[in-house]
Amino acid sequence: MGHNSVRVFFVGGVTSFRALFNWLSPWIYIPSLLVAPIFQILLFAYIGRAAHVESDEFYVIGNAFQYTAIPCIFAMSSTIEGERWMQTLSSILVSPARRVPLFLGRALPVLVNGALTCVFSLVVGGAILGIHVPARAFAPLVLVVLVTAASCTGLGLLLAGIGFLVRETATLNNIAFGVLLVFCGVNVRLSNLPGEMETMAKGMPLTHGIEAARQLADGASLGHVGGLVLAEAAIGAIYATVGYAFIRVLEHQSRVHATLERA
Repeated sequence: MGHNSVRVFFVGGVTSFRALFNWLSPWIYIPSLLVAPIFQILLFAYIGRAAHVESDEFYVIGNAFQYTAIPCIFAMSSTIEGERWMQTLSSILVSPARRVPLFLGRALPVLVNGALTCVFSLVVGGAILGIHVPARAFAPLVLVVLVTAASCTGLGLLLAGIGFLVRETATLNNIAFGVLLVFCGVNVRLSNLPGEMETMAKGMPLTHGIEAARQLADGASLGHVGGLVLAEAAIGAIYATVGYAFIRVLEHQSRVHATLERA
């Protein structure tokens, strides 16, 4: 990767993130990405207590990881939709910049933001509910958080490609968020789901990352959950690859049929 590509990857990615995700006040970040996941954790944790189903730790880890999908999915889809709204999409697509650093560079700050949301939710949710995680699990948990955030970002890149076809992706993003909540073992163990749902869940982001995190919190070593971490990384890579290819195909089609701004 040449100097220009490196600059596009890092500087372009950060600049795009700042341009597309600005708030009237930085304090709006707090309720949207810091407070909301805590309330989701408490909701399901207290439902679980009332039903005597799972431990607080089960719900803290599941919902903290699941909320990683909010910044990763919504932010990546805005890579296309937000640029179109700002009327800058055509300028980006006619630029000579290589497409891999152009689009994947935009995923880097999104990934970091998703990971920070997850870590904050784990720490604060765990402190409120009084769960205990072994100190030796902290570093492996951070690794699993990063891998899971990358996997969700890969799904977001696929949804970004759909942004070429529709006017706005907010509804689709919310559906994807709900599907991950129901299918990926966030609040119900996979073994308790119907067989078809369990099978589908194994091909989705979050599923293997959540399971790996729960086992680490229960004292397992990183080597013991290595297969789960690799599976999560592989799923993310597949989604990212398919998403990037989808974007490239639709970019070409938009040039041929002059449909870039039609959606």
